[in-house]
Amino acid sequence: MASVENRQVAVARLSQGDFQALPLDRKGKYLKTAPAREKMELIIADPNAKRVAATLEPQEFFWLVKEVGEADAVELLQLASADQCVFILDMESWEGWTFSEEQVHHWLEKFMEGGEPRVHELLQHLDFDLLQLFLSREIEVGGGVGDQSNDQERLAEYDHTFDGVFMINFKNPKHSQLVGTFLSMLIKLDNSLYTALMEGAKGEVDLELEEQCQRFRTGRLQDLGFPPLDEALSIYARVNPEQFQLEGGKELSPAGEGGELVPVSADEGTFFSRALALASTPTLYQELNYLVNSALVAEGNAFHEPETMLAILHRVSGYLNIALERLAPADEQQAARILVSEELKRLFRLGYSIVLQLKFQAREVETTDYASGKLLSGLKAKRPRFYRGLDPDGVDGYREFRDLADVERVAGLLAQLKP
Repeated sequence: MASVENRQVAVARLSQGDFQALPLDRKGKYLKTAPAREKMELIIADPNAKRVAATLEPQEFFWLVKEVGEADAVELLQLASADQCVFILDMESWEGWTFSEEQVHHWLEKFMEGGEPRVHELLQHLDFDLLQLFLSREIEVGGGVGDQSNDQERLAEYDHTFDGVFMINFKNPKHSQLVGTFLSMLIKLDNSLYTALMEGAKGEVDLELEEQCQRFRTGRLQDLGFPPLDEALSIYARVNPEQFQLEGGKELSPAGEGGELVPVSADEGTFFSRALALASTPTLYQELNYLVNSALVAEGNAFHEPETMLAILHRVSGYLNIALERLAPADEQQAARILVSEELKRLFRLGYSIVLQLKFQAREVETTDYASGKLLSGLKAKRPRFYRGLDPDGVDGYREFRDLADVERVAGLLAQLKP
């Protein structure tokens, strides 16, 4: 796979000592060229590790954690800036429109390993509404300023109190220890925030609070080049491949200027990758990055696993490749002109719709043969996938469609299976 953001020739690798001798801005530039594990090791070993880690954009830091694996990134996570932590929570704590307190608990536990200074820094950057939503899902609160019940009555009904004013029941026994530790830090670090959150948590959890948190999250992600969910889903709008016409006149908006999450790339050796090399412009790469981000957001839970994120990157590359092969057969110069003038989102829709036709055909076919059944299962998935048993290596699994040859081969097999 060839990264289009890092198109420069290979950079000579530096030892830890040579890296540490660089000024901070050059360290940041060098890290963009380094493989994931080397990047992490250089950051951790640096005497100014926290400042070096902060040179990574929140998206870069998140992807680095995913690449090396959470289990191996424990030390790295202790160096994350508050902005990087907030981005991780934005990525991990939502599945579509649904808030996951389980994921907040998971990541809060990792962040709290940095102790009170780390929690204090994070509290200054987290949305009040997000903290209230999380705590409302985790605790039941009674008492409060002005409560007239006596101490014996109040304590008999609740699990704990940190201040003798607010009484707390833990709703989830699995989370009680961590939530309790967080609250004990909170009351010490910011008593007024603790009081406001306890008063807020006394009310019922409602959809308005969840929607408000989602709006704030959407705004933050838009600033970093990630579209709202409804806009992201629009890339999968169907078109009629037989009636598709080039429109041209593309005008790029500033969306997507915040940087990349997954390093955007075109699969090596494809028609699309060659056309992309010919059409190379910064705005085109920006548009491609925004399309990849849209596909990731549309998938909902794609951010949890790097393998899923990379599969979506292959999907974007494959659909664009299929569209260009359809519109400019074997003419790389024409394909490059199309990339410059036509919205990539429209080309993606064309490639997707061509593959989607196979799904509709597969619905009309039944079989008892194992391999044919696997082929049909892949096509009938929410996003149709190619059965790898048809590849030369014969792997019993699935991948994304890469080119028109994939489409034509599957179409031929479906024609044979039809009664």
